Amino acid sequence: MNLDNNTTRSNRLHIALFGKTNSGKSSIINAITGQNISLVSEINGTTTDPVYKSMELLPLGPVVIIDTAGLNDSTPLGHLRKEKTLEVLNKTDIALIVIDPVEGADVFEKELIAMIKEKNLPFVCIINKMDLISDPSIVYDLESLLNVALIKASAKTLYGINEIKESIIKAVPSDMDITILDNLVSPKDIVVLVIPIDSAAPKGRIILPQQQVLREVLDKGGICLVCQDNELEETLMSLNKNPKIIITDSQVFDKVSKIVPDGVMLTSFSILFAKYKGDLKELVKGAQWIENLKEGDRVLISEGCTHHRQKDDIGTVKIPNWLKKYTGKNIIIDFTSGYEYPKNLSDYALIIHCGSCMLNRKEVLYRIHKAKESNVPIVNYGVFIAYVNGILNKTLEPFIPSN
Repeated sequence: MNLDNNTTRSNRLHIALFGKTNSGKSSIINAITGQNISLVSEINGTTTDPVYKSMELLPLGPVVIIDTAGLNDSTPLGHLRKEKTLEVLNKTDIALIVIDPVEGADVFEKELIAMIKEKNLPFVCIINKMDLISDPSIVYDLESLLNVALIKASAKTLYGINEIKESIIKAVPSDMDITILDNLVSPKDIVVLVIPIDSAAPKGRIILPQQQVLREVLDKGGICLVCQDNELEETLMSLNKNPKIIITDSQVFDKVSKIVPDGVMLTSFSILFAKYKGDLKELVKGAQWIENLKEGDRVLISEGCTHHRQKDDIGTVKIPNWLKKYTGKNIIIDFTSGYEYPKNLSDYALIIHCGSCMLNRKEVLYRIHKAKESNVPIVNYGVFIAYVNGILNKTLEPFIPSN
């Protein structure tokens, strides 16, 4: 991963630790990072809700370490904590399971390993506190019970910590090397980014997807021009050759598409993120499903972050208006934002999701999977807007192999 320590959380490798209360998860975190990141205490339940820490873990680079609450708290509050802990699996790239040899392992670890395997997550099992035991048969017994190999370690003496790090490196998913622009831009290619500065634009800065695309164009050696939608014609006229691709904010798709010269590729930041983090084919299917919406159908509009709503907010104002105008039907619309995502999706005829710049790829794919599992079509903002403007095929051309 060619990332630096300013990398946004959503683009970092997510490493989460799971295990029983007081198994030493926080101590293992502190040992593998060489820092006192997590609070360590002899008192059970010190870690309550999942704790996220963005940091640099050499030689991996930027990561998010997630410390979770113990899975064996049988109180009503403990049940809620367990739910929060298991939800972390949906955004985890690598899971570390920590076992206390004195406490042993039982149904909690078995169920956890089964869930991790079902999600096809790479994982590492660690038996901590080896400094407290003298009988090596305990390790063999636990390996036989769980049917996994255990790394013997001690956060206190740092025994086995290097082996844990090496196992994490080996477990890094291959898709962590996917980039936003993939093979779209080569050195010296001219790329035009269309970024409207309207009431919804944050003061003094551009939003995260725009920042990331701009940086990636530069990293790939491309020549990047940035303009507003009302400056696009003049920008193109100033060039002595056409740009290779124009990438626009989806909200001005209709206006920009009428200006793009023949032979120049067009797409949006949101569609780029649909391919980068999600399943573009599935989201295109979701767009086409709009034709099947009926009077009174319920649609979910879901965003991965929370932000101050403007009077012309894209999620709560523009998209509902575009949807109702396109279908000509009275559609019932529900909204969610942030980490909130309904467990029961079967009530919805369609899900329209944001571009997910604040969610990591694992969680975006999980949300798409949950929609498919519930037989509910899902589309993201950019794909939806391109579809209702009649230009979806044009905006998908950059992703169609030339041969």
